[in-house]
Amino acid sequence: MGRALVRDPKVFLFDEPLSNLDAKLRVQMRGDIKSLHRRLGATTIYVTHDQVEAMTMADRIVVMRDGAIEQIGTPLELYDHPANIFVAAFIGSPAMNLLRGVVEGSYFRLPGGPILPLPTGTDKHAVLYGVRPEHVRVASDGVSLLVETVEPTGSETHVSGVVADQTLSCLFRERLQVSPGDTLRVLPAVETVHVFSEDGNRRQPDD
Repeated sequence: MGRALVRDPKVFLFDEPLSNLDAKLRVQMRGDIKSLHRRLGATTIYVTHDQVEAMTMADRIVVMRDGAIEQIGTPLELYDHPANIFVAAFIGSPAMNLLRGVVEGSYFRLPGGPILPLPTGTDKHAVLYGVRPEHVRVASDGVSLLVETVEPTGSETHVSGVVADQTLSCLFRERLQVSPGDTLRVLPAVETVHVFSEDGNRRQPDD
């Protein structure tokens, strides 16, 4: 990288430059590269399989699969408005939940009967219900989640469990007194829900 910088090129191409560094050094180097980019002002193309690097460093991201472009946009555009389930599952950590069921009026019914809220105007052919773990909250009127794992990190609590025989991952911004085997009632924030058809295309009407 140093040899490339001193030549003052008009375009930089970085191909997985941080892949062999430990986690702490990777964080430091991300900041250093962003600072260099701001100072030099040169166009930079950065290739990475690490979505955290892409989200924290990029002005615009091109998500590719098998040589084809799936979506182009700013980090937050890709996070808030994924074009399909590939982008939805790739962007975000922990990954987006994708639950299978059917649309019934203004609700999404999971196998066995539990229902989840839907955005207004949802396509009736949607069969996959997407919600990010951080957009699930504890709610007395929610669906029953049978807790399987609890991972407290201090600032957050990652809870994973089963709803209607499907895995649901939740990321709570508070400390919860919950253990494996407990039942927790949870509900997605409807304004954050994404719905997809069988072919993986997004069907939410605000796109």
